[in-house]
Amino acid sequence: MIDEKYKKIADYTKNGIEAIKRTGLTLLECRDNYVKLLMPLEGNVNHIGMMYAGSLFTIGEVSGGAIFGVTFDYLKYIPIVKEVTIRYRKPALSDVTLVVEMTSDRVGELQERTDRNGKADFTLDLEIKDAGDETVALVHGIWQVRKIPEGMKNPLV
Repeated sequence: MIDEKYKKIADYTKNGIEAIKRTGLTLLECRDNYVKLLMPLEGNVNHIGMMYAGSLFTIGEVSGGAIFGVTFDYLKYIPIVKEVTIRYRKPALSDVTLVVEMTSDRVGELQERTDRNGKADFTLDLEIKDAGDETVALVHGIWQVRKIPEGMKNPLV
């Protein structure tokens, strides 16, 4: 379920960047400090019948922006990805999901650091799971919250 106040974030995550849109990625759940993303197998199959590695990477990379959208004021801040690594553990032969959560305390601390310094890094360690709830890949990423620079066009406005 997508909370009404996050429908714009969910739509932008799904459709705002053409390369992501082509994968069919969607948000299954979107609420305060929580997102659940889905990457369909259909349209993302490689040459040997499993999910394409780049599609798995995409759901991992997008997760930082998705969680940003339900935790920070997108009229004041913007997310930047700094680094993402992925460890493929087993073939994904079904749709996959990824859940991302942040505590309110962590969000508050990041907002405070961003307001004070203009930016703040945050890390996420995540699991991409198949339809059987088996972990198919591990994602480690570093994203950054930044104040929106004066004069920058915000794509969500």
